[in-house]
Amino acid sequence: MANAASGMAVSDECKLKFMELKRKKTYRYIIFKIDEKAQQIVVEKAGGPDESYDAFAACLPESDCRYGVYDFDFTTEDNCQKSKIFFIAWSPDTSRVKAKMMYASSKDRFRRELDGVHYELQATDPTEMDIEVIKERAN
Repeated sequence: MANAASGMAVSDECKLKFMELKRKKTYRYIIFKIDEKAQQIVVEKAGGPDESYDAFAACLPESDCRYGVYDFDFTTEDNCQKSKIFFIAWSPDTSRVKAKMMYASSKDRFRRELDGVHYELQATDPTEMDIEVIKERAN
C-alpha cells in the first residue's frame, strides 16, 4: 500500500455526484467507501432529494468506516431558507484497525476534492452525528 500516506485515489464518479448534489440538488446525501482492491474511493450510495437524515444515517454500517456528505436544509431565525453541506467521517469503534487507518489517512485529501463542503464532523458512534448536532453546527 504505497499510496497510504497520501490517501487513496478518488474516482471521477465521486466528484461528479458531489457536484450534482451541490449544484443541482439531485441528491440529499452520498455515501463513499474505499474500494481496497481498486485502491480508490468510490460512491456506495446516493440518496434522492426527498430522503431524510435518518435514511442517510441508516446507510452507515455499524462496524465499518465510510465517508458521507449530507446536504442539510434549514430555516434561519430570520426565516431564510439555507442549505449547508456536511462532510462526515464515520469511523465506528467496532471497525477493523486497518479500515480506520485507511480512512483516516485518506480523509484530508478526499475532503479537499469536494469543493463546497461547509462543515466537517468526525463520528465514532451515532450520537456524535445526531440530527441535533447537525442543526447546532448549521446555525
